[in-house]
Amino acid sequence: MATSERADEILAQMADNNPELIEGLIGAQIKNIENSGLDPKTHALVRIASLISVGAPPASFAWQVSLARECGATADDITGVLVAVAPTAGVPRVVAAAPQIAEALGTY
Repeated sequence: MATSERADEILAQMADNNPELIEGLIGAQIKNIENSGLDPKTHALVRIASLISVGAPPASFAWQVSLARECGATADDITGVLVAVAPTAGVPRVVAAAPQIAEALGTY
């Protein structure tokens, strides 16, 4: 299936590190953190929890764990998220996410 002209343009801009596109994406992230009222570390940990809950793909964990680490989250903090969400998200989701998170942390 061919991509659309719009998709081609966005992908090209991402590949070229287009500053306007990147600023827009980062701006949306910053605005979401501000609107949440959470500090950036807590925000990142909550997002990891939500990724676990929805069974997100591996690339999502790599990116979000990286952001959490940049905000000061430790490996223990991130592992604590796995433990905390197990009763609500379900053990199978946590078990599926654990290797992805471990890889993102560089421990697997």
